[in-house]
Amino acid sequence: MREYGLPCVVAVNNFPSDTEPEVRLMAELAAEAGAETVVVNRGFAQGGDGAIELAEAVVAACERPSEFHLLTPDGTPIRDQVEAIATRIYGADGVDYLPQADKDIARMEQLGFGTMPVCMAKTHLSLTHDPLLLNRPRGWRLPVRGVVPSAGAGFVVVLCGDMQRMPGLGKTPAYMAVDIDQNGRTVGLF
Repeated sequence: MREYGLPCVVAVNNFPSDTEPEVRLMAELAAEAGAETVVVNRGFAQGGDGAIELAEAVVAACERPSEFHLLTPDGTPIRDQVEAIATRIYGADGVDYLPQADKDIARMEQLGFGTMPVCMAKTHLSLTHDPLLLNRPRGWRLPVRGVVPSAGAGFVVVLCGDMQRMPGLGKTPAYMAVDIDQNGRTVGLF
């Protein structure tokens, strides 16, 4: 969050199986890492009442002055945006572009998309492309295998590692037929 000039609120999501020493340690580690506010969120066990303190902390952070800025200025080329995200946010030593990614970026530039904002598609289980690399590891490089446009949305998607994209919904997704009838039964699922 410091890279964006924003105050950082860390929520330690507390589950009934967590011990108090574990919760305290997480809060201490977050504070040591630079969190301005650390809140134990007990929403899982207590519902909305358990998340009130977190909500109040987020509201307070939003009301504080900040020096928000983008990671890279508008108009930054795709490669420079990816490099900034990989090194400054994820902690990578650099970026490796596979041949298809090089071709894709050249095509994005040819189409006039060479400075569109990027959306990184990578595993949610790690800051890296590899779900087995935990925390913020050191000594790794981010492999980029492709770049695809989301022209209507105004960004490009950078595909990292083995990440697969979900297929888009059809013109009329199946959920449109789901409803509840006058007897309170769900209809349209099958």
